Amino acid sequence: MSGHSKWATTKHKKALVDAKRGKLFAKLIKNVEVAARTGGGDPAGNPTLYDAIQKAKKASVPNDNIERAVKRGSGAEAGAAEYQTIMYEGYGPNGVAVLVECLTDNRNRATSEVRTAMNRNGGSMADPGSVSYLFDRKGVVVVPRQQDGSELTEDDLLEAVLEAGADEVEDLGESFAVRSEASDLVAVRKAVQAAGLDYESAESSFIPSVTVPLDEDTARKIFRLIDTLEDSEDVQNVFANFEVSDEVMEAVG
Repeated sequence: MSGHSKWATTKHKKALVDAKRGKLFAKLIKNVEVAARTGGGDPAGNPTLYDAIQKAKKASVPNDNIERAVKRGSGAEAGAAEYQTIMYEGYGPNGVAVLVECLTDNRNRATSEVRTAMNRNGGSMADPGSVSYLFDRKGVVVVPRQQDGSELTEDDLLEAVLEAGADEVEDLGESFAVRSEASDLVAVRKAVQAAGLDYESAESSFIPSVTVPLDEDTARKIFRLIDTLEDSEDVQNVFANFEVSDEVMEAVG
């Protein structure tokens, strides 16, 4: 029975992973389609599309799916949806500020799902502008520490990107986050490429100007809220202004 139970658990976990993977693929494909619709289907002349394609490829989205999304978005193929970007603001447990970025073809559905996720996980919706002022829009390029078998140093990376407009390089452990003004994102990403470095993603992000430290109990609640929000097909990104110590992170697992 234990073997059967273990197999059932493994199947269940695999189904959950596959479901999350499917939702991630759908979000990345949507991102590609919208980028192509906004700036045209040529990645060489549309940096936003270029970065959306690169992010999709890094997540192992099949090339056929990416190419079809580009064609739909650029009008070369029928079937494109009318997506709109909506930003919701709210508070999570312990007064943590939360920004929820949606890309949806159904505003009512997106609003309902975000509100339900907030209400069921100790959060609440907030009026526009009441939370967003706590965040700055920045360009963020994530660069792996390991580069073709050698280890990249923070100093070497900083030297490669400083003249392109980078503000700072943050050590994330297995990778570095290069931050800049959102308007300098493409220049910084190109500087990373010119230095012969691989990168994981390049996109604009909302960085909190003030952070709230979390204990173990509140961290669990915040992570549960974020997981629930990200489970919605309409939610592209969730930004929050919390800070978690290594000890709490280890305890939460």
